Amino acid sequence: APGRVNLIGDHTDYNAGLCLPIALPHRTFIALKPREDTKVRVVSDVDSENVTEADLDGLQAGGVEGWAAYPVGVAWALREAGFDAVQGFDAAFSSCVPLGSGLSSSAAMTCSTALALDDVYGLGYGASDAGRVTLINAAIKSENDMAGASTAGLDQNASMRCTFGHALRLDCRPELSPLENVSQQEFDLDKYGLELLVLDTQAPHQLNDGQYAQRRATCEKAAEILGVANLRVVADSIAKSDDPFQALKETLDKLEDDTMKKRVRHVITEIARVNSFVRAFANGKIDEAGRLFNASHDSLAADYEVTVPELDIAVDVARANGAYGARMTGGGFGGSIIALVDKGQGHEIAQKIADRFEKEGFNAPRALPAFAAASASREA
Repeated sequence: APGRVNLIGDHTDYNAGLCLPIALPHRTFIALKPREDTKVRVVSDVDSENVTEADLDGLQAGGVEGWAAYPVGVAWALREAGFDAVQGFDAAFSSCVPLGSGLSSSAAMTCSTALALDDVYGLGYGASDAGRVTLINAAIKSENDMAGASTAGLDQNASMRCTFGHALRLDCRPELSPLENVSQQEFDLDKYGLELLVLDTQAPHQLNDGQYAQRRATCEKAAEILGVANLRVVADSIAKSDDPFQALKETLDKLEDDTMKKRVRHVITEIARVNSFVRAFANGKIDEAGRLFNASHDSLAADYEVTVPELDIAVDVARANGAYGARMTGGGFGGSIIALVDKGQGHEIAQKIADRFEKEGFNAPRALPAFAAASASREA
């Protein structure tokens, strides 16, 4: 199963908003053998000397510690959903999705596990897009309830539902069916002579330290104050108004403190930016697409406050050296940036960022080749 890059639309999924991820060519591979009991044994190439063991029998939420919580949690979640056929398993993982990079290494692990369990236990959900939503839900539950890392589905949908050469416009409104909530948007970089630079800043990325959950809770509180089910309702209303800027101001004036106002402003404007980016890229308006990248990052930095110095400096250097636009991608607090650049410029810009990082005393960044790859699959 692949990692992902979200082109635009960050911290919108848990607000019933819009996101635009692509699957990366970088993948997590799992070799899985079913067992006839409820024991699970897992090992990873990151620490190949240590096998972690667990037992699904009587397992409760939060009952597994460390990285093993992610794959074990998928089997637990499927059993909790009534798939009693799922028993224990032995599994080995190998991954080229950088850990802690904000490129969804955790979703790559849970989604590869879900697809493998579906295969070996004959559940029959992995062969269709609609069926994969069941597996996605198990992957989400594993991260939220077993690993304690709050996630709302962007990463898992990208890993399981993206198609080659396309970005996935994901509409996270809960009332939409799996057939209604995604559309494939062509993302052909060659068509416009472009390259997507993905750069892992090597600033550690952690979602289970409470910052993500804190922002989510603030958004939910804001929706409650505004009398709506979620902030998407407000975003859609503002987008349809005669004067969106005035409508946004009036909405923010109803909220109780400056921090909440900033969080809500980001969510509402970021949802609008997703549709604007789709239109701009489809029409070959690359300057506009780049401007939207920049606006998204600036909002994530100033209003959502999820960037760190490594992210901001990498973005600044990319913009100063010819990128059409650059932004952090993912949850923030470390992780990666993306930059839309002319084909052939990515290496030079990445080197300039590396030079600046060395001067700042940061860890050396890692540039990754990127294109819109395919979703999770069985390889053998």
